[in-house]
Amino acid sequence: IISLSACGSLKEDLKPGEFVLVNQFIDRTYKREKSFFTRSCVAHVSLADPVCNRVLDWCRNALQSLNLTFHEKGTYLTIEGPQFSTKAESFLYRNQWNCDVIGMTNMPEAKLAREAEICYASVAMVTDFDCWHPEHDNVEVADIIKTISANSANAKNLIKVITDNLSEERYNCPQGCDKALEYAIITDTSQISDDEKSLLGPICIRVLD
Repeated sequence: IISLSACGSLKEDLKPGEFVLVNQFIDRTYKREKSFFTRSCVAHVSLADPVCNRVLDWCRNALQSLNLTFHEKGTYLTIEGPQFSTKAESFLYRNQWNCDVIGMTNMPEAKLAREAEICYASVAMVTDFDCWHPEHDNVEVADIIKTISANSANAKNLIKVITDNLSEERYNCPQGCDKALEYAIITDTSQISDDEKSLLGPICIRVLD
């Protein structure tokens, strides 16, 4: 999975129209289902490195080939939304938490991708400076849409370059994303009902059988 998401910048050097290869997340969502394991089967996957470095490399190479301005890493703060942040929140995320970009979409999808053993990476496109920046107006939807529209061709070209260069042969992930459940399931599989195994089958029949 390659996730392209619009986001606000919490740093002076991350400017609207630029891309950020996200390598870390802070999840401040609270209304969303965050796991496939919500019944009797308990599993704890590792999220220390929440994105797949192999897929990030594909994204990096594509951005370079397109001569697009991008940043090698960044921490993405996911808020619940749909409202934008207050200034107090924006300063907290920027100054105390040292986050780089802020958005509403990348969590819990990164967590769910890991549980489903799918390699996942996120490319964030900066659309605004959030509301912390003293020399810019507060976030306005019209400005965000304008920036997204201007840069949508770059995003489409990015995906095209990546997919054109992908091999049709499937390779094991060197980071182990495709084996994330190997040692994650805590529940004795003999105690998991057939009904639950059927529900979880699409993502983990390999480790439940």
